[in-house]
Amino acid sequence: MTVRIAPSILSADFARLGDDIAMCVEAGADWIHVDVMDGCFVPNLTFGAKVIETVRRLTTLPVDVHLMVVEPEKYFDSFVKAGADLLTIHQEVSPHLHRQLTRIRELGAKAGVSINPSTPVHTLTDVAGDLDLLLIMSVNPGFGGQRFIPGALEKIRQARALLNAAGNSAALEVDGGVARDTITSCWRAGADTFVAGNAIFAAADPRAEVGALRRLCSEAA
Repeated sequence: MTVRIAPSILSADFARLGDDIAMCVEAGADWIHVDVMDGCFVPNLTFGAKVIETVRRLTTLPVDVHLMVVEPEKYFDSFVKAGADLLTIHQEVSPHLHRQLTRIRELGAKAGVSINPSTPVHTLTDVAGDLDLLLIMSVNPGFGGQRFIPGALEKIRQARALLNAAGNSAALEVDGGVARDTITSCWRAGADTFVAGNAIFAAADPRAEVGALRRLCSEAA
């Protein structure tokens, strides 16, 4: 499997966003992860289309947008127009999941689904073949810097089995508490794409941290 490192700008310094994204690019990051929170689905409020536009101007890397919002379909058109390459929505707020995934693709973006720590993987069985990305939350979403929930490892294994059974080579992403002490276990469980915020931006050498996280997976292969 290919290892993808997706730094989350939730932990970046917004006074130096251009510098921080340039650092991620120079460090070899694969995607830039943008967390969109509405203050309803999760207890925090973050970015909108303007920030996605800014990130798009600053890099040619894929912009990986995670919609932690109710009624995510309201944002599809504007976010894809702003430059999102991937849109990931939550199963918990998407009663018409197949329709919503189809709409994202119609707009020209890749479509992903995320599940919270308390949501079973089997709830995605019926759309397992329709995903470009499956995101396992390893913390309860809403804030950066939380501790990894160990039970997420079994969910990653189940998610990998679900995708394999569907014959789907979609990315299997993990988000929350990803750092040097957790990334290897996630990789061995079957994840291939890793969202890291504090682990990168709060590191003594953020540029080197991207490579260090990648090596921990490569060495465990």
